[in-house]
Amino acid sequence: MADVVNIFRRKAYDTLREWKERSKGSTAMLIEGSRRVGKSTLAKSFGDSEYSVCVMIDFSKASQRVKALFDDLEDIDALVRGLQLHTKRMFKERDTLVIFDEVQRFPRARESIKALVQDGRYDYIETGSLISIKRNVENIVIPSEEESFTLHPMDFEEFLWANGDNTFELLEDVFRNRKGLDGFTHSVMMKRYMEYIAVGGMPQAVEAFVNRKSYQEIDKVKRNIIKLYMDDFRNIDSSGMMGRYFANIPSELSRETMRYRTTYIDKDVGSNREKELFAELEDSKTVVVSYHVNDPRVGMSMTLDPDFFKMYLEDTGLFVTLCFMDKGTSDNIIYEHLVSGKLPANLGYVFENAVAQALVAAGYKAFYHTFPKEDGKHYYEIDFIIPSGKKIIPIEVKSSKIKPHRSMDKFIEKHGRDIDVPMMISTKNIGMVDGILNIPIYMTGFLGRK
Repeated sequence: MADVVNIFRRKAYDTLREWKERSKGSTAMLIEGSRRVGKSTLAKSFGDSEYSVCVMIDFSKASQRVKALFDDLEDIDALVRGLQLHTKRMFKERDTLVIFDEVQRFPRARESIKALVQDGRYDYIETGSLISIKRNVENIVIPSEEESFTLHPMDFEEFLWANGDNTFELLEDVFRNRKGLDGFTHSVMMKRYMEYIAVGGMPQAVEAFVNRKSYQEIDKVKRNIIKLYMDDFRNIDSSGMMGRYFANIPSELSRETMRYRTTYIDKDVGSNREKELFAELEDSKTVVVSYHVNDPRVGMSMTLDPDFFKMYLEDTGLFVTLCFMDKGTSDNIIYEHLVSGKLPANLGYVFENAVAQALVAAGYKAFYHTFPKEDGKHYYEIDFIIPSGKKIIPIEVKSSKIKPHRSMDKFIEKHGRDIDVPMMISTKNIGMVDGILNIPIYMTGFLGRK
């Protein structure tokens, strides 16, 4: 029996609906994001549901004849007629969506957006991976008529939706009132969250899980995605260093150092080239870069250190697979132990990655802070800091039992007047302990709710 191909509910659908109603054709929408994150599927499902006519031009496959339609942007009528002939569809004025898929492969199409939007008859969505990299746009004029947003991997709530579970929205009242869940419900939610960590939020991996594939089969899906990323990195950087920086993210986090250190990888890469590679890696949307802030108060972007950072994968499911890339495939037993919370390896950095992913999906940038201990040789560290009105929320992440939180205690002592509420994210139930709010890791997504 063939597997069912699922079109998953995505929160970004509402972003597109808001754009359509507000813009009324005055702007195009660019959906950015990493490969296989679901950009094309989102755009097509939105177009099919919200318009009478929806057509997609995939520039990873488009012929030279199609590309030639964009040679003369002064004759929009000829371009539109050519698109109708190519798609074999009759466009309806103000009720047609044209999708330029993988538009980074043909920058001229992106440049055409200005004239197409000014024409005003139809709506346009673009999708692209690695689209912010300079080499893809250096010879064109970026249209001011273009809005954009980044599509992230599916968050925990979207993962539950995919599995027919609407429990998450029922937890919001628990989060806001800081009331503890009953032990059984808490245990169930932790189990579901550990499944989410194991699978991740890439739609293909989630679909395999929904279709009851084994974890080993799901792992193969994720390895194929990682291979696509590595191929992209090699196309950008033939030296292979960009791919090595990506592959070494788990090992760098496991060192528990204060920042990503490249000296373990290659001592011969010049600092300027190194900065270029990291900038391109960040632009690829495959990673989350958390920058060190020197002054942990509101306005953290003004005091971040661009040379002092940590890196996480944008999808924790891919991170888990990357952790076990020393073998050809990851055994089901690894995933069984992970889901049961009995994996021998320290899960601390896996949880950190999951929190980084959740914070970014909730609309935050990732920042952290270190400050010297009394001996002047070692450092305290706050894993994440997010703004909260005119104050901040410092966050520590614990993978198991909450150990002594000396870093948080010292941070509160030093910056108490700037703190809204200090938080500990862990496996424990929600509740205040010693002036610190503990929230279970599966509730991290609520931090972005108003």
